[in-house]
Amino acid sequence: MTEPEAPEPRWPLIPTILVLAAVAAMIALGVWQLQRKGEKEALIALYQRNMAMSGTVAYPALPPVPDAMLYRKSGVTCLEPIRWDPRSGSDRKGRRGFRMIADCRTGAEGPGVLVDLGTADDFTPPDWKGGTVQGTIVPGPEQPTFIERWTGRAVPARAMLVADEPAPGLRASAVPSAADTPNNHLAYAGQWFLFAIAALIIYILAVRRRLQR
Repeated sequence: MTEPEAPEPRWPLIPTILVLAAVAAMIALGVWQLQRKGEKEALIALYQRNMAMSGTVAYPALPPVPDAMLYRKSGVTCLEPIRWDPRSGSDRKGRRGFRMIADCRTGAEGPGVLVDLGTADDFTPPDWKGGTVQGTIVPGPEQPTFIERWTGRAVPARAMLVADEPAPGLRASAVPSAADTPNNHLAYAGQWFLFAIAALIIYILAVRRRLQR
């Protein structure tokens, strides 16, 4: 009496479907990053056009500041600095220090306006009680995180006005450039595509080894 032959190993169906679904998701994320790259390039081009404009715009009363107003010249009247937020930075000659950012009250209500009044050598705020400030509108330091945006908990981010003339005792802060806007989406897309290829190769090698046993 002959022994029954062992069944030939088959290509695993469910694990293959799961791996292919994961690979498809990685590819989709890579394509999305390529789309984001184009959108970011268009946004940077808009910022560069804004920087070339010499006319001033009225500072928006409420956040968020539209992209068409970022890197434009504007002015605000600070009735009173309600708090100071020193942050590391540099002046327009590249000297490092601490940017003196005032959270200014501009009226009875509202979130107020952030104003970078200049760079100091230490954390001591200037003896500045308020006034009219002319400068450049730039993205503020209080930007929402990816998790906050993804979960829908992000609050409208306030922009900031970098003063043309620093407060007494301070040095004029460096004005951020449109070129500083990060655009790493091509690298992110490449990573997702590499992850997809690597996952597919590893899975195929693992299954082939299993089938050859």
